[in-house]
Amino acid sequence: MDYPPNKKPLHFRIGEYSTKVEFPAFEDLLAPPEGVKSLWVFDQNTAPLFSSREKASIILPPGEEAKTMESVEDILTAGIENGLARDGLFIGIGGGVVCDMTAFAASIYMRGSRVILIPTTLLAMTDASLGGKTGVDFRGYKNMAGTFFPAEELRICPDLLSSLPERDYISGLAEVIKHAFLVKSDLFEFLEREREAVLLREPQILGRMIRESIKVKGDFVERDFREQAERAFLNFGHTFGHALESVSGFAGWSHGEAVAWGMDKALKAGVLMGETDPDYARKVSAFLALYGFRLEAPGIDPEALINAMGKDKKKREGKIMFVLQKEYGKTFQSEIPRDILQKVLA
Repeated sequence: MDYPPNKKPLHFRIGEYSTKVEFPAFEDLLAPPEGVKSLWVFDQNTAPLFSSREKASIILPPGEEAKTMESVEDILTAGIENGLARDGLFIGIGGGVVCDMTAFAASIYMRGSRVILIPTTLLAMTDASLGGKTGVDFRGYKNMAGTFFPAEELRICPDLLSSLPERDYISGLAEVIKHAFLVKSDLFEFLEREREAVLLREPQILGRMIRESIKVKGDFVERDFREQAERAFLNFGHTFGHALESVSGFAGWSHGEAVAWGMDKALKAGVLMGETDPDYARKVSAFLALYGFRLEAPGIDPEALINAMGKDKKKREGKIMFVLQKEYGKTFQSEIPRDILQKVLA
């Protein structure tokens, strides 16, 4: 099926902020903003992609291990050394780690400067870069420190995904699939129908998929910027998944792999609680497996997972709130009794 590319920008009103999502060609990604001093933030994976990068730049180590306060301090120091004022512009070019840290640094630099994000992974394009959640890992816990600070502009170029390692690409697909489960749109049927083309990264298919996924997330964020209500639904699979990432030391499981595993566990818990339609839970598990996701985590201590969940930043009044589903498009939050958690994680 042919899907002509749609390059028209998307616009989202996120709290008091506006975010424009543009879809430029690769050669236009680094078009410098006029009349403003900028700092470009790369990591060691993305810097080689842009040989003509700006002189005012910093290159960080890659990966989750670099998502630290020390890296944020390096960005802030580079901002000072390059003479950025409060109206200076930080531009993050990379995956979710670079986007999160660049936006966090911008949010606290002189109490808030400007930020543009250029996501280079599927995970960052469809999830991490949109919505204003910034942050770093702290004391071994995922995104424990951060702010709400949306980028004024996102620049998305699906062509960048052609060189993305297979595992990183599949990791990003987990967030796309999550968006498809959350709302009744044509995204789920699209992923079913075009599975082969999605896995082959056919350019026109990628453009359509990314655009539809962004629209799902953007709608949630516009309605609930600071996650007081339904934006929390975007955390489907994340409380389980973040615990798995923490317990495994951020090794062996990518973020998307952990989220896919977590969605399966959330639905299994919902079935045991009498809340989730068992047929729907089985369908989701089969769909995740069809896309190659692991749904078991042998060797991981269930009690360690439960203890890690106790550190989850989404707690309310000391209670761990999980995102569950009754069926497709019907999502809610609830505690999960400890005995059910133990059964699901055993």
